[in-house]
Amino acid sequence: MRVAPVFVKHSFDYLTVSRAWRRLSLIKPLTFVDEGLGNSSYLLDIGDGRAVVVDPARDATPYLAAAERAGLTIAYTIETHLHADFLTGSRELAARGATVLAPRAGGIEWPHLGFGHADELDLDGLRLRAVATPGHTPEHLCWLVCDGARPIALFSGGALLVDSVARTDLIGPDQTEPLARALWRSLQERILTLPDDLPVYPTHGAGSFCSAPTDGERTTTIGRERAANPLLAVDDEDIFVATLLAGYGSYPPYFLQLRERNRRGPDVLGSPFPPLPTLHIDDVCRYLADGATLVDARPLDAWAAAHVPGAISIMLRPQFGTWLGWLVPNDRPLVLLLDPGQDGVELVRQMRTIGYDQVAGTVAGGITALRAAGLPVTSTELLDAARLDRPVIDVRQDNEHAAGHIPGALHLELGEIAQCSLDLPAGALAVMCGHGERAATAASILERAGRCDVAVVIGGPEEWAEGGRTLPVV
Repeated sequence: MRVAPVFVKHSFDYLTVSRAWRRLSLIKPLTFVDEGLGNSSYLLDIGDGRAVVVDPARDATPYLAAAERAGLTIAYTIETHLHADFLTGSRELAARGATVLAPRAGGIEWPHLGFGHADELDLDGLRLRAVATPGHTPEHLCWLVCDGARPIALFSGGALLVDSVARTDLIGPDQTEPLARALWRSLQERILTLPDDLPVYPTHGAGSFCSAPTDGERTTTIGRERAANPLLAVDDEDIFVATLLAGYGSYPPYFLQLRERNRRGPDVLGSPFPPLPTLHIDDVCRYLADGATLVDARPLDAWAAAHVPGAISIMLRPQFGTWLGWLVPNDRPLVLLLDPGQDGVELVRQMRTIGYDQVAGTVAGGITALRAAGLPVTSTELLDAARLDRPVIDVRQDNEHAAGHIPGALHLELGEIAQCSLDLPAGALAVMCGHGERAATAASILERAGRCDVAVVIGGPEEWAEGGRTLPVV
């Protein structure tokens, strides 16, 4: 009975109570997922017309658009660590007026507010607290959102993921085990001491080479991970470290470059990114003669029917950027071949996200123009997985191969193909992955090395086994 007159009589009191009510409800930030890299970033409304973005990717367009739709201004952008798998978008957002909050220990060379353990920032009554959680990287911070003394959300970066934790081997071999031990302490002393019902919003997730395979869920709670995360079920530091390190697979070599680029600061390109230039055939030939790399991003069928020998086939799909960064050096210009109707904006986004800024442009007129200019054009045979008639190279990742493979297939991860091309058996070969896209990339690399007798398998081991055959597992 005494509350109603307060709401009517004092608008300031009403606003205060309304904000308190909002804070007591579960915070659900808007999530942005990069399916190719397997990462999530978040936009959080802090209640006074302002928003915070956590671990933004380089393309700031989605965050700016979402904030505008919600009538918000992005006031802060938060970094949990120096990322190895993508260039940060915090600099792009800072150019639009946001203040960057980042780990002080990261040594970032561009304008930001440096935070260490237990440092806090007031956000319209909410408090943002930095929690030092070294492990995935030495400088790693989780960010805890609190309403008074009560934690209400944890942005965990790579310290705690769904059913996993992020890997500790991306800095250097000499730091892998020490960081794994640091991660054990971070989990035991600073993360698992938080309430079980606390929502957790990781940066890395399903599909990320920074993490172990997960079930596809991207957010979790402390209690759910305490009960279901196999790494948290380990109660001994030595066993935790051994289990964690035993699960590591390969990762793209560009990971070894982006951490330092993020520390120095990516170039500000503007949002949206500038479009790719369209190159006339004379410019294309000049670039190729000067050593540019031709990347054929067309669909599998179009590439197989007609392509330029020596071009690298990496089909435009969510994983385009990962395989570009894995297989194509970033020290020379790129010429891109697309079919009409393919999404050039998405191509630009994926390349810029991993720091591929030396892009000459796309070929005007496509494969027809290249053929008309006198460049050699060839084709590649496509084979049905159920009708294999020659030796097979399986180019999937180690964990995929271990889960089931064709008996007798030679296993080489796609990232190893260029180094191993001279050691492959003579004669006709077939290259297989799970569907055909990575197999086409492998075939194009082998063709570049002089092998012209390599077919691409459409389908994978599961399609081969549909007739009742058995797939061995490791």
